[in-house]
Amino acid sequence: MASPQLLQQLLSFLRTHPELLVSVFCFLLLRRLSRGRGSGDRDCRLPTNWPVAGMIPGVLVNMERLHEWSTDLLRRTGCTFLVRGPWLNTVDVLITCDPANMRHVFTSNFPNYPKGTEFAKIFDVLGNGIFNADMESWSFQRKKAHLVMSGPKFRAFVEASTKEKLEKGLVPVLGHLADKGEVFNLQDVFLRLTFDTTYNFVFGVDPASLAVNFPTDPFAKAMDEVEEILFYRHVIPRAWLKLQKWLNIGDHRHMRAAQGTIDQCIAHIISARRESKNTTAAGAATDDILSAYLDSRDEFDDSDAAFYKFLRDSTLNFMVAGRDTTSSALTWFFWSLAQNPHVEKMILQELRSLAPRNPSFPTSAELRDMVYLHAALCESLRLFPPVPFEHKAPVRPDVLPSGHRVNKRIRLIFSLYAMGRMEEIWGKDCLEFKPERWISSSGKLRYEPSYKFPAFNSGPRTCLGRDLAFTQMKAVVAAVVTNFRFEVAQGFVVKPRLSIILHMRNGLKVRVRKRDS
Repeated sequence: MASPQLLQQLLSFLRTHPELLVSVFCFLLLRRLSRGRGSGDRDCRLPTNWPVAGMIPGVLVNMERLHEWSTDLLRRTGCTFLVRGPWLNTVDVLITCDPANMRHVFTSNFPNYPKGTEFAKIFDVLGNGIFNADMESWSFQRKKAHLVMSGPKFRAFVEASTKEKLEKGLVPVLGHLADKGEVFNLQDVFLRLTFDTTYNFVFGVDPASLAVNFPTDPFAKAMDEVEEILFYRHVIPRAWLKLQKWLNIGDHRHMRAAQGTIDQCIAHIISARRESKNTTAAGAATDDILSAYLDSRDEFDDSDAAFYKFLRDSTLNFMVAGRDTTSSALTWFFWSLAQNPHVEKMILQELRSLAPRNPSFPTSAELRDMVYLHAALCESLRLFPPVPFEHKAPVRPDVLPSGHRVNKRIRLIFSLYAMGRMEEIWGKDCLEFKPERWISSSGKLRYEPSYKFPAFNSGPRTCLGRDLAFTQMKAVVAAVVTNFRFEVAQGFVVKPRLSIILHMRNGLKVRVRKRDS
């Protein structure tokens, strides 16, 4: 039991923070109520602005289907809606999927919408990496990352290591699962694939988590825990977060444990790499990102401790960007293929036509020529963006193109998930999986601006790894589609998981069959 001294401290803390009592009571009550609602409840009445709790009750009651609910809400309210926070709360949330608002915030008035301190608090586990960085720090990190990732040595390294992982990892594992004939989680397979490849790109080491015995990797497990907690930090009251932190309980305690695991793993890798560079003959350097950063140590005026912090934050940011977004995109893509076998047939025909010598492992030049495959990937990313929402806050008061006024107490949430499902943006067939919408009458890829198709962000913060991600996904699709076909397990229902990455809640349960030649 808690000691009398601890209880006295808790009562004193609550007396000085009365908003905690209101927020915690509303949060716990409505979490309880939300469990009683069926997942098939499609009620989309506008949330009530309660006198004390604000609109938080409506959000919490619909938490289990938040992406679908917010999409319906935005569809009914003209793509933008203000969610009022609880009493004494200092922040309201403006949810929008209006492309004009996105263009204004992410490009036209970019300097007024940095990530800011509030964003950094939510994503504190990422440190001062490129996701959290602003101003000069962001500019420096982006230039440095672009220099490394655009280099021919790194691109050749990525291409060669991806092909090796597909030949010796993914294809054999899927062949083994096909022989067993059992239902398995395809999302887990893709998570392991992209964890191994990204780990190799960043650290120069293959952790070999993609194997027939499906070993557990503590780094990967900790990343999963972190991402789920980060999502809830966006939607639960700040007062509840403060209480968890003060008592070191709940998500705060789990976050610290997961972060400790991540920090230990990265520290071990950096230490080992430094040791090997000190003892290895010149010219034996590898082409991964960590090696490139270590080789450029002279460019940094910081102390060794500050440089280590930079390495830790940068490599973790690269891991999150490369592992989770690509695995999410692949999972939703193959689910979409299972629902649309005619699209799979068209992709297979294109692979055999443009890469006749080896359709399972086309060259990078052959992959670039595959218009229909690229269009199908874009269509999947439109409907299932790996990062389903973006978070912004203005430095100075502003008026959005939608007419909404924003200031420091307004947090902007851009729903990329909803954007792909709006008739006024994509037409009446917006809910259809239709790769043809990306192909012009002349047979070339149709360009769509990033503020309308922000799967890789928009404006100056557009993802540096966009082209590499497309190349890697195309290579995976080629290796899989030419050798296997998937059947979604009978009765399995697909639902988005509540996380900062659009993973499937219960994975993707499938059987795999070897494709007849």
